[in-house]
Amino acid sequence: MTALVVVCAAFFLHCLGAGLMSDGVGSWSARAGAPTMSERTERTRGRLRRLNLVMFLPLLAVVGALLVATDAETWWQAVVLGVGVVAALVTFVQWAARDIARVALPCLIVTAAVWALGVLVMDSATAFYGILIVGSLAVPQLPRHRGRAALALTVYVAAVGAARLLVTQEDVSGVLIGYVIVPAGVTAVLTGLMFPNQRFYGLVAELEEAREREAEMAVIRERMRFASDLHDIQGHTLHVVKLKIALAQKLVHSDAERVEQELREVHALVSDTITQTKELAYAQRRLNLSAELENAKNLFEAAGIRVRVDREAEVDAYTGELLGQVLRETTTNILRHAQAEQVRITLSESGIAIVNDGAREAPPPELRGLATLRERVMSNGGELTVEQKDGRFLTAAAFPHGRSDTAL
Repeated sequence: MTALVVVCAAFFLHCLGAGLMSDGVGSWSARAGAPTMSERTERTRGRLRRLNLVMFLPLLAVVGALLVATDAETWWQAVVLGVGVVAALVTFVQWAARDIARVALPCLIVTAAVWALGVLVMDSATAFYGILIVGSLAVPQLPRHRGRAALALTVYVAAVGAARLLVTQEDVSGVLIGYVIVPAGVTAVLTGLMFPNQRFYGLVAELEEAREREAEMAVIRERMRFASDLHDIQGHTLHVVKLKIALAQKLVHSDAERVEQELREVHALVSDTITQTKELAYAQRRLNLSAELENAKNLFEAAGIRVRVDREAEVDAYTGELLGQVLRETTTNILRHAQAEQVRITLSESGIAIVNDGAREAPPPELRGLATLRERVMSNGGELTVEQKDGRFLTAAAFPHGRSDTAL
């Protein structure tokens, strides 16, 4: 009967423990947030340790006390069996704290001695309770030779149990079942089941590392997005201001009224840029495609570039915002790098195309802004095309399926 209690308690402990560990890790993932990886790891380990101690330590203590009360016939037998139970509890506490290495060997020696005394002196078939708990927790934690250690543990339990035949005249079959087969079998099975449990913790660590890397990549992507938006706002505005000031310098002695107009536009543009920068900082910035088309047209005309806008269809607000970013970046690039005389902007239901005739014969310069935009367009289900051919430079963004799934 006592051996059956040990078997049931051991399997119940392992199954319940695996279930509780899974639940704890699930709640960890759901609540992962601002704290760093090490902070989350330590916090989770502390939570799991408390759960283990609260849920399982009393169970182990109750089962151990029951076995001591059942098998001990004298006070010294109770002390010996109690020492084995205490060693098992100490090992469990340190295992829950992930610090089992300090107590594993002494506790294993104590429980091995208790099992030997139980077999050879006290006639206690359940004295292997301590070595069962200590061995099954300690062996999977070894850095190597875990399989050999598990086999050695099982062989020791079986050999000590078989030594009962040397000190008793009891029925051989009864001794083999009660002192060899049941203790060795339970030890082998429970130790073997703890190996997947150890692997489970390894997978948890790998998943946490993967989540941490993904979080870091998300931060990097967000920083790149912010830098790209800031580049769009500041770079575009500064270049336009430069053009308008240069124009005002040319007209300062011949057309004071036009100079005043240009300065008012510069002032309005700078004020608008300040507003957009604040909106960007608070994640409230939205581009209006119609406004961007009109702005691009005015800028090209102010720079002496003929511009033609073909608006064949309308697009939804989200796609329009992405196309507005492409148009703004392309406009800045044309004004800064090209020697264009004519620009054609075509807006269709699926995208936008901007063609200018100011491409140089040399290979096109590296345009980091367009490279960043390509990633953003692709992440939203679109495609950004940049081509230079026969003196023409094409920048086109297309969303074949309309609004991207990520926007829905």
